[in-house]
Amino acid sequence: MTTRFAVLSLLFALLTASAAAQSSAGARVGVSANPDQFYFGGQIETRLPLVDNLHFRPNVELGVGDHATVIALNFELAYKFPTGQAWQPYVAAGPALIIVDTDRDTSSGGGFNFALGVEHRGGLFGELKTDIGEVYSPNFKIGIGYNFK
Repeated sequence: MTTRFAVLSLLFALLTASAAAQSSAGARVGVSANPDQFYFGGQIETRLPLVDNLHFRPNVELGVGDHATVIALNFELAYKFPTGQAWQPYVAAGPALIIVDTDRDTSSGGGFNFALGVEHRGGLFGELKTDIGEVYSPNFKIGIGYNFK
């Protein structure tokens, strides 16, 4: 219960931080494999790149199903390929803290995410993500989301 409260507090902190002019907030949903789950969450993203086309995009994902609850705190950097078009491909990577709650116990461990995605200038995005982690973390995720501009 304490873990869930901490994660919800972090999620709200991330979303309220988006009130600053330098960042935007968004929401995401999707499905994962191994464990087979539905996940949802939110993110913030720097409006201006840290360096050429590289944005900081921390996000929180809560996965439910397959007899487990998985909380992923992801600290990702996203490189957006300049295209001059409405749709812009990107790659993202970064460390993660994974918290897993099952009927038997609660455990946590580190991981590292890799993602491929495409984002519309209006805010809609889709991505494929994999995680290399120490604990029961999803091997593969596919999701969609929206960044409020």
